[in-house]
Amino acid sequence: MIYSKDLDPNFKYEVSAEMGGINIMRCFACGACTAGCPVREIDERYNPRRIIRMVLLGMRERVLKSDFIWLCSTCYTCYDRCPQDVRLTSIMTALKNIAVKEGHVHPSFREQARLVGTFGRLYEIEDFDNKKREKMGLPPIKKTFEDVKEILKGTRVGGMVE
Repeated sequence: MIYSKDLDPNFKYEVSAEMGGINIMRCFACGACTAGCPVREIDERYNPRRIIRMVLLGMRERVLKSDFIWLCSTCYTCYDRCPQDVRLTSIMTALKNIAVKEGHVHPSFREQARLVGTFGRLYEIEDFDNKKREKMGLPPIKKTFEDVKEILKGTRVGGMVE
C-alpha cells in the first residue's frame, strides 16, 4: 500500500531535469505507448503508461527500485506512436540513470560489470577457443585485460567488480 507520505511530488521534476526526461509531463495517458509495446506483450510488469503515471504521482522509491524499468527493449515503438512526443524510451533511460546514481542497479548489469572486470569482455576465453582460432589461422585472444581492470577500478562500476 502506498501512503501520501511515501510520495515525492518533486520526482517528476527530477526526471524531467535528467537528460531524456524532458517531455514526461506531456503525457495524458492515452495508452498508445502501451498498446504497441512488444515487451508488454511478454511481461505484464512492463506497462509504459503505468510507469509514467507512477512517476507523475511521485512513487519514486517504487519506480527506482523496480525491475520493470530495466525491461524496455528500446524498440522506439512507443516513441513513434506517442501523439504528445513523450519519448518514453528516453524517459526510461533517464529513470535508469537516476536509479544507478542511487545504487539501484539491475543484477544483469552487475554481472556484466563483473565479467568485464574479470575477463575484459562479457565472456571468458578458454584454451578451447584459442585452439579453434589457431586451426583457422587466427591469432590467439588474450584471456584477461589488466588495463580494463585498472580503468574499472577508478569508476563507480569498479565497486560492482569483485
